[in-house]
Amino acid sequence: MTGTRPPAPGAGFDATVGISRGEGADGAARATLTAGEEHLNPAGTVHGGAIATLIDVVMGRAVASVYEGDERPVTIEIKVNYLEAGSIGELVGESRVTRTGRRFMVVHADVTQRETGETVAEAMGTFTRA
Repeated sequence: MTGTRPPAPGAGFDATVGISRGEGADGAARATLTAGEEHLNPAGTVHGGAIATLIDVVMGRAVASVYEGDERPVTIEIKVNYLEAGSIGELVGESRVTRTGRRFMVVHADVTQRETGETVAEAMGTFTRA
């Protein structure tokens, strides 16, 4: 690894896809994706990849909130269950670290459509440190 730091949350890729800065502390995190026309699939609903990206970002922030120093989260795997179609508006991702081991952390996340309160997706992921 080089000594370079990644861009601050809400910058770089996050800004490109429309993910907010959000917050993360004590093994939990929250961020939003403001879904617009550019996030829709041909069926007219929010693309699953956009939802998965929000999940990966918010899980990474939860994991990073328990690290010290220059450690950064690295995604090992994520399983996403898509429960409802997302629509234009604000999608809210919330995550929490549920297990911390010597090498790996397990994280759970939910994505809800702010306007309706419906759960759009649930996910579980495994992360390690870099």
